[in-house]
Amino acid sequence: MKNNSQYTAQTTHNKKLSALLLCAGTLLPTSLFAGELTQFEANYDILRKGENHGQGIRTLKKLADDNYQVSYHSDIEWMIFSDSRKETSNFTFSNNKVSPVDYSMIRTGTGPDKEYTLAFNDAEKLVNSSESKYPIECQWSDEFQDSISYQVQVREDLKKGKTNLSYPLVDKKGNCRDYNFEVVGTEMISLPIGNIEAIKVKRLYDNDKRQALAWFAPEMNYMLVRMWKGEKGVEQFEVQMKSFTVTSPVAIPKDINSKIAPE
Repeated sequence: MKNNSQYTAQTTHNKKLSALLLCAGTLLPTSLFAGELTQFEANYDILRKGENHGQGIRTLKKLADDNYQVSYHSDIEWMIFSDSRKETSNFTFSNNKVSPVDYSMIRTGTGPDKEYTLAFNDAEKLVNSSESKYPIECQWSDEFQDSISYQVQVREDLKKGKTNLSYPLVDKKGNCRDYNFEVVGTEMISLPIGNIEAIKVKRLYDNDKRQALAWFAPEMNYMLVRMWKGEKGVEQFEVQMKSFTVTSPVAIPKDINSKIAPE
């Protein structure tokens, strides 16, 4: 029996295989052991007005004990503009709670390159930034998230059935703000990996100039499968999952695994 399951970008027109993929997704456990996160690699197309302008890779892996790392690496090209960036968060996960330890962002491409880090010091209740020799001036919260760790917490909260989500977050510019979301329903969406029923989540902003929507698939362990961002009703970009691989061993029935594993 093979250990890995893989979702490949060839099933949009194949309803039978798409159904098998969804069945396999329901077999993916929250973890192999109680209290652990499933490790994975997910690949995405980055689109604008239906045209592909880049790729994104999201990974989650266990480092040791309750320590994990989630990262997102994107490469985008549009006309004369190029942007490559990687965000990484090291965090602990205990009692279904994500607690960031440190965050980094490296950006290269058109314009000035950037590199930025945050360190969350739980013992001293401080957040330190590479942009300043002094701690960030914001009141400490045990619920703090960074610009990518909160996405792991969103998945865990959706698994609990929560419909209103709020996270105190220190963003990649060192600003402290609340990220608020609400579940607005479920939708059947069409993606490169097939047709998937997903929970639609809306980010709540202070005004209606910006819009952000995300779709999470319960059948795939609440993975982020689509994201859309806009401003004043005009699309900025869309992200669609094209493949998904569980990188920690899971047991999948042989008849299903043989149909979804690569030759």
